[in-house]
Amino acid sequence: MSRSLATRLAVPHLELDAIYHQADWRPLEPAKFRLEVAQRLAGPAWVVDGNYSVVSDLVLARADTVVWIDISRASVMRQLAGRTLRRGLLRVELWNGNRERLGSMVSRDPEKSIMLWAWRNHDKYARRYAELVSRSGAPRPTVVQLRSRREMDAFVRGADGARYP
Repeated sequence: MSRSLATRLAVPHLELDAIYHQADWRPLEPAKFRLEVAQRLAGPAWVVDGNYSVVSDLVLARADTVVWIDISRASVMRQLAGRTLRRGLLRVELWNGNRERLGSMVSRDPEKSIMLWAWRNHDKYARRYAELVSRSGAPRPTVVQLRSRREMDAFVRGADGARYP
């Protein structure tokens, strides 16, 4: 969705995973990650995909809108399983030469298994975005809560790229 939104708005798309996950899935050191993200946020407009807490302050300080994809844990898991399986079987390169490994789908280590990580963190991120919605005072970006694929598609279709250079 974020890539489609960025295309519709004619602005750069910044996928945080692509910066964070270096070759062989090595994480980028936090200070370097923050610096890289800050440099990319310096432009007048962009769409960021991701929710890394180590850079959330940078993103939220410059964002005018946050899109909260608030779908059920069951939907997340179904979509994630399909996507991970497809990527693993087709050996799709994600970022920096990294590919998803099918064995990681069943790993019991949340640092290796996106499935386990998503299961364990679903509620945490729901609470984080709910808190952002309830936060009062400025500055606070507008939060758009989308609860279905239909709402996501409608949001992208309704995005107005005319207000961006």
